[in-house]
Amino acid sequence: MYEEPYKWVEAVGNRRQYLDEQFKEGSPVVAMAYDSGILLLTVSKGTPKLYEIYDRLALGGMGHPADLEKLRFSLLETAHVEGFNRSPSDVTGSRMVKYGIAPILKQAFEEVFKAPFIVKLLLAELGTKVGAGSLMTINYDGTFEETSRCAVLAATPAVQQSMIEFLQREVPDGASLDRAVVGSLLAWAMGDQAQRRREADSHDTKEHQVTVSEDPVELAGYLRERMPGKTLECVLLDRHERGSSKYRTLTSDELSRMLPPDLKAALA
Repeated sequence: MYEEPYKWVEAVGNRRQYLDEQFKEGSPVVAMAYDSGILLLTVSKGTPKLYEIYDRLALGGMGHPADLEKLRFSLLETAHVEGFNRSPSDVTGSRMVKYGIAPILKQAFEEVFKAPFIVKLLLAELGTKVGAGSLMTINYDGTFEETSRCAVLAATPAVQQSMIEFLQREVPDGASLDRAVVGSLLAWAMGDQAQRRREADSHDTKEHQVTVSEDPVELAGYLRERMPGKTLECVLLDRHERGSSKYRTLTSDELSRMLPPDLKAALA
């Protein structure tokens, strides 16, 4: 009789360990507030990782594509039903997370006889006033955190923290879009590099060691190595966009004008 709760706790611990392993080679996601909105950036290979959810809501994710697509559709449906039954102003990131996606993830994680969702999510909401906005990161177990300036998804909390600290140093409050794009791209490179180093260290083989650098020139060189066969995804929630939807994708020409020569060459 007393054994069952301990079996459940052990099973949940095993699930957590299993899920953590699944994100080792995932592509980090970066969200950064800038002077006119919110930027989301990641690098993908085939399957997109950034999506529009509603007029002022955008989603980024890492994990299994099928699980990400299922939860994206759930968020889309919830947002549009909420907007129709109530009003567009009632479709907020906080409401979508607290009463929508977080309970679904928590239930799936704790039902140990069913498969969990292999996902981490980042939901960005553009506020109606300058400087107002919300960035919410949701873990595979349904736990979530809310910030306003920057947020990231990465394989481990340690990598996430190092990326956040880098962004806070490199991109000041109220930064221009150009500065936010460059800082976010370098933060992605640093985070991806840190994940690869962690994986190499776990195998304890010197020939696979990867050194993490915060030097822009070295990070540009790292991007040149990692970008072939991959796509840079960069989307905005732009306060100056006409119409009710503030979501748009940055074009290749726009990115080319924003990036310094070394980063432009890395993405060519």
